Amino acid sequence: MRQFDFAGPFEVFAVTEQTLHSAVSPFLVHTVSEDGKLVTARNDLKVQPDYSYDNAPRFDILLVPGGLGSRTEMYNKTTIQWIKSRMDEVNIMASVCTGALILAEAGLLDGKTVITHWNSYDRMEKDYPNLTVKRNVKYVDDGKIVTSGGISAGINMSFHLVSRLMGKDVAERTAKSMEYDIDLSNEPR
Repeated sequence: MRQFDFAGPFEVFAVTEQTLHSAVSPFLVHTVSEDGKLVTARNDLKVQPDYSYDNAPRFDILLVPGGLGSRTEMYNKTTIQWIKSRMDEVNIMASVCTGALILAEAGLLDGKTVITHWNSYDRMEKDYPNLTVKRNVKYVDDGKIVTSGGISAGINMSFHLVSRLMGKDVAERTAKSMEYDIDLSNEPR
């Protein structure tokens, strides 16, 4: 797993709360792993998840990160089943980078327009012919499914989600707080 795939969006949602100066948090951000045990990300970064698949609460948004670990997790039947079981209860199922491979393997992207890391465009089209890969944008919002391109594009997607759920002004204030230049138009690169 690439830490930026989850840490970038994690930070956007956390800073949104700080930007609002509200006693009520719009986003309660948590991490989940299969067994709830320590996960080692790229370059040996250790991440202690908040929950396991067995004790994770209901989420409004479930974000699946990518990175090299996605090539393993997409064949992990426990992970695939857990993500499939969560689809009916979430409002938004999102992925960053090659996390889209996991969603595709779970059958959640059939009939959808999606994006993934540029180096996986051809693989997605070949291995999952029932979806459409859009190229050269940061993210694709297909309603309940929102996917983003590689690594840093997950931050752009997260700002889009903040804008979608809380308004453009909140997204722009959050970006300013983070000193991040956002372009909510999502024009092709």
